[in-house]
Amino acid sequence: MLFPPKQPPEPPPRVVIIGAGIVTSLGVGWQANAEGFRDGRIAIRPITLFDVSRQRVKVGGEVALPPAPPDTLLPMKRTRRLDRAANLLLLAAHEAWRQSGWEPSDNLPVVLATTSGGMSLGQDYYRQAIQAPNSHRCQPARALHYQAQRQALDLTDAFGFSGPITIIANACASGANAVGHAWELLRRGHAERVLTGGYDALSQLVFAGFDSLQALSPTRCRPFDAQRDGLALGEGAAILALETLEHAQRRGAKILGEMVGYGAATDAHHLTQPQPQGDAAFATMTAACQSAGVSPQQIGYLNAHGTGTPLNDSAEAFAINRWARKYAAKIPVSSTKSSIGHLLGAAGAVEVVICLMALREQWLPPTSTLESLDPLCQFPVVRKPTSANLEYALTNSFGFGGATASLVLRRWESKQ
Repeated sequence: MLFPPKQPPEPPPRVVIIGAGIVTSLGVGWQANAEGFRDGRIAIRPITLFDVSRQRVKVGGEVALPPAPPDTLLPMKRTRRLDRAANLLLLAAHEAWRQSGWEPSDNLPVVLATTSGGMSLGQDYYRQAIQAPNSHRCQPARALHYQAQRQALDLTDAFGFSGPITIIANACASGANAVGHAWELLRRGHAERVLTGGYDALSQLVFAGFDSLQALSPTRCRPFDAQRDGLALGEGAAILALETLEHAQRRGAKILGEMVGYGAATDAHHLTQPQPQGDAAFATMTAACQSAGVSPQQIGYLNAHGTGTPLNDSAEAFAINRWARKYAAKIPVSSTKSSIGHLLGAAGAVEVVICLMALREQWLPPTSTLESLDPLCQFPVVRKPTSANLEYALTNSFGFGGATASLVLRRWESKQ
């Protein structure tokens, strides 16, 4: 078995974050992204990665990759073979690994989320199979590297460690599920350290699919706006180095924040549409707060899933109103997808890092595209850069098929 059952420790160990790496269309690394999210910058731009001339929508959160990959243990020949998704993953992991102070070792679990894996390689395989069916040049390599476990193995080899690898592909809740699963591994005593996060790259197949569903906004992504008309797609990655508090303190690690709660559920209401009253979202927010030992009035910021589609945002608004009850009017809410688009399998992990930034630097990221607030929202939506005094933050992630997940983070102070 991957993780043999064992008696969980009592009380369960506290879990802290000692490394965080992030890549979005706002930039590469903590500083560029923190500045962008704090100011509410919009990083949705014309797509240049592939031909969008036949699509209704022609913009997205495309990342400007640096000219050279990060310095890792991978030989140059292997580095040149990495697809775009793997490059995003390694960039985020490089930052988190450096911050963590970890050394290469055996038995370091990896829990990653993705919805597309190496989809660009799959596209190339399909095109060649259709256009030149008798040519097999490059096809074996594409078939091999298309698979998500190959990118995870590239990650372990890049930093010289090994251990169990778990890939979670649960629609757009994947990133939050991966981080939550890593948290559970630590809390149940299966490990003292886990590297976790999510990644996804833009690809023509996925972009065209969302466009054909008419899910993409032909104007701009406006979460919780009364006139919202769709989402924006983006790409990126976020990686977190999680460690038990005791282990981190024993080696004198710098602690960035604490993860204190997680909840996951599914409503199986519809293949793509959320349950209108947000039943599963209500369940996960409630479960996450219960596991964290906090009540809604203690949450100082809520990072909403907030895609900007009519059905998602109304269901989430219903759920937040039900969960927060009389405290809803005092809980600041925003969706950062207005800045970078929806990152699919990476979204939940990226938004955990955004909450971590907000807690460490004490600000609220705005939804700067909001024009007219949907009257369903009984909570304030942050529209401009705002300073705050935060102790706890909650982040939501929802996916097709009714998959939902919520995570609660706590600010870390040295006196703790």
